[in-house]
Amino acid sequence: MSHDFFRGYQLIYHRLISINYAYLASAKKASNIVSTTLNNTINNSISNNANNSVNNDAKDNTPTNRNIQALKTQPTFYSPSWVLKLTIGLIGMFAFLQVYSIQAILPVLMMDFSATEVQAGMIVGATVMAIAIMSPFLGMLSDAVGRKSFIVGALLFLAIPTALIAQSPDIGWMGMWRFMQGLSVPGITVVTIAYIGEEFEGRAVTELMSFYVSGSVLGGFMGRFLLGHLHELIGWRAGYYVMAVMTLIGALWVGKMLPSSRHFVANPNFRSAMQTLGEHLTNRYVVTACLLGACVLFSLVGCFTFINLHLAGTPYELGTGALANIFAVYLIGVIITPLSTTLLRRFGAARTVRVAVVVSMIGVLLTLVTPLWGIIVGLAIMSSGVFITQAATISYIAVNVKKGRSLASGLYYMGYYAGGTMGAWLCGIVYARGQWSLTVWLLLFVQILALLVASIGMVKTRVRAN
Repeated sequence: MSHDFFRGYQLIYHRLISINYAYLASAKKASNIVSTTLNNTINNSISNNANNSVNNDAKDNTPTNRNIQALKTQPTFYSPSWVLKLTIGLIGMFAFLQVYSIQAILPVLMMDFSATEVQAGMIVGATVMAIAIMSPFLGMLSDAVGRKSFIVGALLFLAIPTALIAQSPDIGWMGMWRFMQGLSVPGITVVTIAYIGEEFEGRAVTELMSFYVSGSVLGGFMGRFLLGHLHELIGWRAGYYVMAVMTLIGALWVGKMLPSSRHFVANPNFRSAMQTLGEHLTNRYVVTACLLGACVLFSLVGCFTFINLHLAGTPYELGTGALANIFAVYLIGVIITPLSTTLLRRFGAARTVRVAVVVSMIGVLLTLVTPLWGIIVGLAIMSSGVFITQAATISYIAVNVKKGRSLASGLYYMGYYAGGTMGAWLCGIVYARGQWSLTVWLLLFVQILALLVASIGMVKTRVRAN
């Protein structure tokens, strides 16, 4: 009986095991069926959504839809190569090669055209005025059209009025061609800043901005230096032909070496551009940068325009070649400006600008001394402070303004060059009445205004927690 009991129990046990295995097999089979069904459903859903997306894009290929699709795509940034750094520097150089070149030959032009100090200042200010007027408009146009093609086209156009200056019969025609030069410069400067802000981020932006400013500093020096010495060799008219050819070569280099935009999103909507303009006009970062830029270029243009007249008179009586050599102090800015990247990282934009403005004021005061070497030292110190201020301000815009960068850069340059125009005009009036000493006090007054702007406007406000 015991044997039969255990045998019966064994049969029941094996039966239960068989049922369990059968259940597990059925469950596994059912799971595979469900899994296969779900996968097919998901794949079909994804395929249908993708097809619908393509069809919808084909039906609604509007600028707004393209912008939304572009925003969904995460941009990929890369480190700039040395070739790109060189190209960005050359863009800055060729943009400013023509802007201030005429300062080296102002005493000669005043004799050739029987011009007054105010007229001489306005010849310098003609280009600066055109840059101020066109900067925001070319920024808006670039937001609709693109970046690289705009930069290359502006360089090509710049060569035309540069060559036509050589044909100027009087100071009026020279002023007009100088104004035409200024119309194309914002297409280089404003768009390049927007290009850097879009294609790079973080440390790369600050680094490329320093190379751009260094190139612009080098261009400011090379324009004055070359034209001054070219006048002594072949005359200033032939010298302008040489500089026009150099600008054409620069356009070809940029067209070949500058990478095309990868993160640019076109915004051809005029209403949207005007809305962005309104936002920028009430943006503390943009307004502060514009005011600071106006004070900076007022000081730079006023100082380096009329110091030439001061040094061309007694007791110095320097010629065009010697005056061109004076502008070698600009080369210090080429070295110092990249170092501003370190200062910005350590101290921030506000502190860096305040210190730079104070340094610039000290340099202006030193130009009141009699020895020529003391004036040169003062110009070197003054220009170094200005270049650091400019680099810090441009980086300040690129970092703090995320929307409509090209338009923001255009507004900055409008304020920047409007200050330069005022500097050429007011310093001309002051120099005619009180010579260089009275001009220095005007420059110091404007730099005090810059110090106040940097101290108040560039301080970041704290965000309160909700």
